[in-house]
This record gives sequence, C-alpha cells and structure tokens, in this order.
Amino acid sequence: MPFDPTQAPVVFGEALFDCFPDGSEVLGGAPFNVAWHLRAFGAAPVFVSRVGADAFGARIETAMRQLGMTTVGLQRDAAHATGTVQVKLEAGEPSYDIVAGSAYDFIDADALPPPPLGGLLYHGTLALRSTDSAAALAGLRAHTDAVFLDVNLRPPWWSAEQVRALLDGARWVKLNADELALLAPAGDSPESHAEALMERHDLARVYGTLGAAGAFALTAGGLLERVSPRAGIEVVDAVGAGDGFAAVLILGLLRGWALGETLERAQHFASAIVARRGATIADPDFYAGFTELWGTA
Repeated sequence: MPFDPTQAPVVFGEALFDCFPDGSEVLGGAPFNVAWHLRAFGAAPVFVSRVGADAFGARIETAMRQLGMTTVGLQRDAAHATGTVQVKLEAGEPSYDIVAGSAYDFIDADALPPPPLGGLLYHGTLALRSTDSAAALAGLRAHTDAVFLDVNLRPPWWSAEQVRALLDGARWVKLNADELALLAPAGDSPESHAEALMERHDLARVYGTLGAAGAFALTAGGLLERVSPRAGIEVVDAVGAGDGFAAVLILGLLRGWALGETLERAQHFASAIVARRGATIADPDFYAGFTELWGTA
C-alpha cells in the first residue's frame, strides 16, 4: 500500500529505565527515545509499548503527558514490571543486564489502538524477543508496508532468522557497520554490505552509521550519500545518539526532505545529543534551535 506521510507515525517497542550502581535511574529505550524526539520536533507519534503498574510505569506515563505525547498506545500490566536495564561497572567498564520478562515483552495485540493505513511504522528488534510482542508487531505490520526497521542486536536477545524475516518486510533499515557485516557479510566495506543487504531483502533504503566516521545512505536506485561529523564535538554521553539520528531520518521521510539534507540534519542532531547528558532532552528550546536553523519551525 502507498506510504502516506500525513498519517501519524507509529513507534513500537520498549520503554525502560537504565539503573546505575550509584542509584541513578535514566529513562530510555530506543523506541521511546525516537518517539520523544519526534514529538519534540512537532510530529504526533503514537508510541506503542507496555509498562508495569508500578512507580517506573507511572513516571513514563507522566513524562509522555508532560511532553504532549498521546498515551493511547501505552498499555499497563499488573503482572510484569516496567522494563529495566541493570548497569554494572567492573574495572571502570560497564556491563548491561537487559532484564527479561518485562512488561514490554507482553505487548497485547488485542489492546492495540487502530493503526493508520499506510502510515510509517518504526520498530527495533529488542522488544521482539517474546512471542507476545512479536505477535502485536505483526498485527501492526499488516496495515502498512512503510516499515522503518532500526536494527539493534543485543546478545542474547536476537536471532539471525528473526531479523532476516523482519528485513524482508521493511522499506527502510538503519544499522551500524558491525550489524551490516553480520547480516550481509559479502563485500569489503559497509557500503558494499549495505548493497548486498538491500538486494537480498528488496529494501528501498539502507542507512549505515559509522561512529566517528559519520554515516551514509544507499537507495535502491543507486544513490549514495555520505556525511561526516562536525569538527570539535565534545562527547559527554554517547547513549541515545543513534536514536536521535533515527528520529531525524524519520522526520525527513515524513516531510519530504532531500536525502543529503536529511543525513546532514540527522548527523547534526546526533552530535548535539552526545554533547549532553541523557538520551532525551526536556528543554523545548533545544529542539526549537534546530527547527529554526532548518527552516521547519
């Protein structure tokens, strides 16, 4: 069915808290971060997830309402706790325990809001580690082929078979160089891996993130665009940079920006995210500065 950019984008997946040894708790989850940025930029995403009937779940709902996000897709679960990631530091190096059996693993297909026909659907891969949430996503996918897949391979919560099946139904895919090499090993560069992935799964566009080397986008028509980070960027917190990048890519699709222009804006925004603590920003002026610069206010 044709992609309809006027429809509200649907963002599916996890909302969770990163819990650190010092007792601090940081709200996140890649889909939640993407939905947050989209709303802060003036879009009207429907975030579909599931949280527990607990304090963390209440904090997520409050944060969404304060930003003006609809909670029509936010399910509550009395049996399972809101998602958490337990962060541990050993010899100064962090390790992560993405707690299984969280509320977002049980998104109920029968409690989904009516999805818009032809609207953009964004999702990652972590929330699909359970059959319940995978079935809910399948129900949403049945209403559109405008699927933006953000590959996030988090061992042990992924399988090559499942990810390849998701790729088969996607139109746009974002992933990093390591993920490209894992899923499409043929070739000797990220761009050649992207070309192989595109041909194998009949994708319209592949976005590749390359860390300090920037990013690129390859289209099915053979157009290749590259972007490099601006000089002098101070990295305070790299968590969530990819989510900010993805959000602006989606904005570009919704608003009809040229590909090169979209990449530049996505890289600019991601660079600003890493210069601040936390994956989401509560200050509306932060986002207003970009919309004014881009002439999209």
